[in-house]
Amino acid sequence: MGAPGAGKGTQARLLEERRGVSHISTGDILRDARRAGTALGREAERYMAQGLLVPDDVVIGIVADRLAAQNHSRGFLLDGFPRTVRQAEALDRILGEGNGRLDAVLSLTVPEDELVRRLAGRRICRQCGAMFQLDVDPAARVGRCDRCGGELYQREDDREETVRARFEIYARDTAPVLRYYRDAGLLREISGVGNREEIFKHVAAILP
Repeated sequence: MGAPGAGKGTQARLLEERRGVSHISTGDILRDARRAGTALGREAERYMAQGLLVPDDVVIGIVADRLAAQNHSRGFLLDGFPRTVRQAEALDRILGEGNGRLDAVLSLTVPEDELVRRLAGRRICRQCGAMFQLDVDPAARVGRCDRCGGELYQREDDREETVRARFEIYARDTAPVLRYYRDAGLLREISGVGNREEIFKHVAAILP
């Protein structure tokens, strides 16, 4: 967990690569559906372009289907879910139906000004999804991915005016989820400031 730009996706991908856990990103699933023009993608489009949260029922269904469809023998990592208390309660029900349990809820904390800077400078590869940051982790070639050569672009919801709206939504809807998991004894909070390897050392030390 963490506010937009806190580094959730970056750390999730490192955990997937180095520990072999299944990485379930609701944001990636919705963006893929959006690009493909599916019914789910069209529904998500109306909300995501404005930095709004996609309705709970849609996201809960996505996660339930993905957990049921895949083998998670080495564990799974949820990235971008749950984002509301209602989603957290639904996740408890889903896990209670035989889909495993939560070992920990990791929250990355980053000052808001730093988050705005990160998001405004974030660029993503259209082909492989690799992420770059113009100030601290730029691509070697302007506008091109170092991994596959694909075109780099800025997500609509990373523009500053949309980013500010996303922070307001996070404070209103998602921050209460931290209290939910703190009360359950699952919340682990660490600083998300620093380079990805430094942060990963703290992440790896906390997670079982």
